[in-house]
Amino acid sequence: MKRVLVAAALFGAMTVSALAVELPPDIAKRGSIKVALVPNYPPMEFRDPANNALSGFDIDLGEALGRKLGVKIEWTETSFAEFMPSISTSRVDAILSGFTDYASRHEIASFVDYLRSGPKFFVQQSRASEFKDMASLCGKKVGASRRTMFPTEIDKWSQKNCSSNPIQFVGTDGSADARTQLKQGRIDAAVQGNETLPYLMDLEPNAYAPVGAAFATQFTGIALPVKEKALQQAFVEALDALIADGTYRTLLAKWKLNDNGIEKATINAGQ
Repeated sequence: MKRVLVAAALFGAMTVSALAVELPPDIAKRGSIKVALVPNYPPMEFRDPANNALSGFDIDLGEALGRKLGVKIEWTETSFAEFMPSISTSRVDAILSGFTDYASRHEIASFVDYLRSGPKFFVQQSRASEFKDMASLCGKKVGASRRTMFPTEIDKWSQKNCSSNPIQFVGTDGSADARTQLKQGRIDAAVQGNETLPYLMDLEPNAYAPVGAAFATQFTGIALPVKEKALQQAFVEALDALIADGTYRTLLAKWKLNDNGIEKATINAGQ
């Protein structure tokens, strides 16, 4: 595996207009990029309760990338389980949906990383006094989505810090289920990415309390077919342009993701 940092060239020539990049012929002819998402992970992507419109950081970022590339973004809702099959069968051109860049996914997809984040423990605010530090989680029931790498990261942290009194992991059907089980008292704590937890705490004031800092680092990326080198490079140049002109930082601030930004677009792929 290699991580290649790609600096944006000729920043002064990059404006809000479309970049002079070479897109794959079928995408150029179609004039659009088909992008898969699951809109259930605020503030990354969700449907606005007021009007049911797609909203969130990834939506804003995708639309801005489309403008840079001079194409329309065709958002395609699917299930999490269908993300990788959709890429491998060319049903979609990309995945932009809070999707974490894991080496295990590199056989099918290359990633243009655009966000740095990490898992974080949190508890009910009413029980915050019981959890003064992360060590107080040892021996407790901790829930997290079984579809993520959070279970693995929780186990790593537990083995390193809890010795003979390990965390009792409880797998959940997504982050919303973890929060429900937390409220019901079925688990003592939960784990969520630190890119989403502040937003959720704002939505439900005095409901949750974070415990400690993020205990691992991960990257969120745009997943693209591993063989589509031209498309990967196009997204790198478009994202670097958004970083250069300030759009990226504006979107981070809008969705309260300031501490999770990157400095340059990154292609992460297998050898």
